Amino acid sequence: MGKESLINFIQQILPMPAEKAALISTFFTPKSYYKNDFLLKEGKICTESHFVESGFLRSYVVDIEGNEVTTDFYGSNIFANDFLSFFKRIPSNENIQVLADCQTWVINYEDLQTCFHTIPEFREFGRMMLINNYSRLKERMLGMIQLTAEQRYEKLIASHTEVFQNAPLKYIASYLGITDTSLSRIRKEIARGK
Repeated sequence: MGKESLINFIQQILPMPAEKAALISTFFTPKSYYKNDFLLKEGKICTESHFVESGFLRSYVVDIEGNEVTTDFYGSNIFANDFLSFFKRIPSNENIQVLADCQTWVINYEDLQTCFHTIPEFREFGRMMLINNYSRLKERMLGMIQLTAEQRYEKLIASHTEVFQNAPLKYIASYLGITDTSLSRIRKEIARGK
C-alpha cells in the first residue's frame, strides 16, 4: 500500500510542495482492519486518527434505550476518528466499526502534535480540516432540523452513494433519524416516482 492517496488528499485540502506533503506522510503508518473490527470503542480515549484509503466504516452511539444510532459513515479519502476524544484526551462516547475491510494510514496523537509544532504547512492543513469537519457537522445538524426524512434520504443518495453499497438499511435509517419501516416506505415511494 503506497502513500499516494494520502499525499494527494493532503495536497487537495491544502496545496503545498510535494516534499512537504511527503514529509507529513512519514508520520503515518499503515493498518488493516476487517469487517466488524473496531477502530474505537465507547469509553476508550481515541489515540489515533485514521485516513481511510479503502473500505467503509460507521460511527455510532448507544442511546438510553440501548439502541445503536449511527452518527457518521466513513468511506475512502476521509479521516475517521472521534475528534472530541482525540483532541481533548477524554473517553469517547462513540464506537467506530468497520463495515467493509479497510486499509488505513494512522497517525497517533503525539506524532500529530509533533507535526503541528514543526511543520507550518501541517498547521494550515489541520485548520482546513477543522473547518471542513465543522462545516460537515453543521450541515448535518441543520439538515436534521430543516429537511424532511425524504429530503435527507435523497441528499444522502446524491452525496454518499457508497453508503448504500456498504451499510445495512437499519444503520442508514438510524443515521437519518427514522425507523427501518419509514426508510422502506420512502424508498418505495421514490422507486414509484411518488
